[in-house]
Amino acid sequence: MNIIGRIDKADFPELSLSNINIKIDTGAYTSTIHTHHIKEVIIDGEKHIEFQLMDPSHSEYRDETFKTKRYKKRRVKNSSGKSEQRFVVETIIVIFNEEFPIELSLSERSDMKYPILIGRKLLNRRFIVDTSKQNISFKLKSRKKTKSKLIKK
Repeated sequence: MNIIGRIDKADFPELSLSNINIKIDTGAYTSTIHTHHIKEVIIDGEKHIEFQLMDPSHSEYRDETFKTKRYKKRRVKNSSGKSEQRFVVETIIVIFNEEFPIELSLSERSDMKYPILIGRKLLNRRFIVDTSKQNISFKLKSRKKTKSKLIKK
């Protein structure tokens, strides 16, 4: 099992996000990503979810709309402990140079410091959380890139 700190950086290749800040939240079951303009749409007779990531004030904002039919509606407790209906999408997270399937609930998080929270569903039986550490996966990724540059001829 990998040790993960309280904050890190991860990649979400299907969402075109690299080295995006994540916060580990052992109090949350589901992971969450900052989104806006979330709506269900019908494409070729099938339901899809459509959303935009981040907002114009965020450095990763690209005014790009994502669509997927790999989603569900689920009741999730928000940060105040109140239950609310949210859309949850399935995607991939790359952390510690490994790909993991992850479900992300879509939520407006513009007032939060970290655009992505990683909950227990991803952490369980994969990671041990050490709150005194940070960016362990990102540092490992950076070292791997440096080493690979030295090997190239």
